[in-house]
Amino acid sequence: VTGASFVVFNGALKTSSGFLAKSSIVEDGLMVQITRETMEGLRQALRDKEDFRITCGKVDAGDVKEYVDICWVENEEKTNKG
Repeated sequence: VTGASFVVFNGALKTSSGFLAKSSIVEDGLMVQITRETMEGLRQALRDKEDFRITCGKVDAGDVKEYVDICWVENEEKTNKG
């Protein structure tokens, strides 16, 4: 679990890169590079207020994967107030 002050979603990752998605720490935030198709899915999930999971890593990496989960919560007391 990583806490971040901000998150940047970059929808310019090429399918030919060999990655499903890439995440990296940038200063005190998180940058997630995703494909155009994943960005469209993310936008729709945000509009619909639905949870969304982005699987990061190489396409052929097998079971070794990282995930970026976007989750809607009911109780704001458990979220970061910064």
